[in-house]
Amino acid sequence: MQLSWQRWIGSGASRQLVENICRPLMKLPSRSSAVVFSLLLLLGGALISTRLLDSNLELPPAPAGPDTMSYNSLVSFHVGELPKPTRDRRCHFPHSSSQAFSSSAKTLTASKITLPDKIPKKHLEIPLNCAALNHTGTCPANYPTTRGGATDEPGPPSTCPEYFRWIHEDLRPWAHTGITREAVETAKRTANFRLVIVKGKAYVERYQRAFQTRDVFTLWGILQLLRRFPGQVPDLELMFDCVDWPVVAKSGGYGENGDNATVAPPPLFRYCGDDRTLDIVFPDWSFWGWPEINIKPWEGLQKELKEGNKRKRWMEREAYAYWKGNPAVAETRMDLMKCNVSEEHDWNARVFAQDWVKESQQGYKQSDLANQCRHRYKIYIEGSAWSVSQKYIMACDSVTLIVKPHYYDFFTRSLVPFHHYWPIQEHDKCKSIKFSVDWGNSHKQKAQEIGKAASSFIQDELKMDFVYDYMLHLLTQYSKLLTFKPVVPKRAVELCSESMACNAAGLEKKFMMESLVKGPSERAPCTIPTPYDPPSLSAVLRRNSNSIKQVELWEKRYWDNQNKQQQQA
Repeated sequence: MQLSWQRWIGSGASRQLVENICRPLMKLPSRSSAVVFSLLLLLGGALISTRLLDSNLELPPAPAGPDTMSYNSLVSFHVGELPKPTRDRRCHFPHSSSQAFSSSAKTLTASKITLPDKIPKKHLEIPLNCAALNHTGTCPANYPTTRGGATDEPGPPSTCPEYFRWIHEDLRPWAHTGITREAVETAKRTANFRLVIVKGKAYVERYQRAFQTRDVFTLWGILQLLRRFPGQVPDLELMFDCVDWPVVAKSGGYGENGDNATVAPPPLFRYCGDDRTLDIVFPDWSFWGWPEINIKPWEGLQKELKEGNKRKRWMEREAYAYWKGNPAVAETRMDLMKCNVSEEHDWNARVFAQDWVKESQQGYKQSDLANQCRHRYKIYIEGSAWSVSQKYIMACDSVTLIVKPHYYDFFTRSLVPFHHYWPIQEHDKCKSIKFSVDWGNSHKQKAQEIGKAASSFIQDELKMDFVYDYMLHLLTQYSKLLTFKPVVPKRAVELCSESMACNAAGLEKKFMMESLVKGPSERAPCTIPTPYDPPSLSAVLRRNSNSIKQVELWEKRYWDNQNKQQQQA
């Protein structure tokens, strides 16, 4: 320390300082000189103290334990990373003192601890502006139409689930012809409404009322998509049919898959399709709630189902197949009621008719979906067409027994027989159900694996994040096929979350508020997989068919053996 001080005293900087200070002092009176000399002594003492502090600066040791990182990040920094002030009012050190401060900075930097590189960005929220709606009678004009800022999610976007590949198949009929305005107008014949999106705003032209609030919550879901991905939903125009049954027949002169058709089929959106039709499949209204039967929005209900699934382990559940629903909507459901336990037979099934009128009067106490994971096996059977109940049934860790389906929705085509579910024969339901339950109770580990694969699929691959991603990718790919510029019809009205939710009431308003997207997504949409090529699509269909045939063969052998035993008895 003494040598350092001597080097500083002998340096050019010190001589310059002494000359600049002392030369004027020689001309002052003696009393003034004494005062100034005292000041010089104080200044010299301050310089020496500063040097002593610089040369002996050490960080206190960090406390051991899990708080070490936060502690070190508070006491250490890189001097070079300090921002420059807009107006510098600080004193400047002489050159040698700057070196001393730099030396101190090196001591600090040696700890290898830095401040965080990025401060988390505040999430943008778009509150409902009911006051503006009531004042002007129109939708707010300040909705964001672009996605500002980068995503906080590290790394590239995730790959979408396998069922996204069916987007390409659903749109294949228009791959070569495109979608003309004439084709869209043809789809108007059975549509409930026309949806137009222009510059991030939604407009609707209604043609006929839908059953219950299907159209209301479908449109609500599309508005939430616009809030979630502002500026990312392209301009488009489409027709939507809210009735269960698909109507655009492949045999309508459009060709088997549209590739060789001279006239493009009408592009018509709906909730389900089948192998004989070309309707474009879209997520159903129940993802945002079904107030008429008190089914909550999917995002919250999915969490409740996950918790309800934990109340009883699979081995503790009743070793029967369970179903509860409205049998009056389809003959196949009426047939299922015959499989209930009776004095003559026990088909290992426990099936119940749901009286929704009585249930609504009793406050829906017996229809809590999160409280129905009590059986090892649960039955899914279609109604008049596909049923929204499939996702609720498959979320229970129970083995899902699917009676041969004729319809599909947007996600079910990626389900694999004997992996996600157990196939049940349509025309001999009771015997098929009994065999499946007997088989599962004799092969408990495999049965639990099937149940777990189904519930994992529902929880992991059918999150609302992916539902919105599916909607975005489907509408984006659809818009690319349009051969005309979408325009807002004269009879169309603008829709926004305010115009739908602010004046709603009861469960309808409750479910809208629960499913309201608060603001733009902080994650990028998943990356859509490539289309199936013909060999890979054929391989998927062949795998599913072979799995079903294998189960049917086991079932046949089981009943052949049962018949032999009865004959021998």
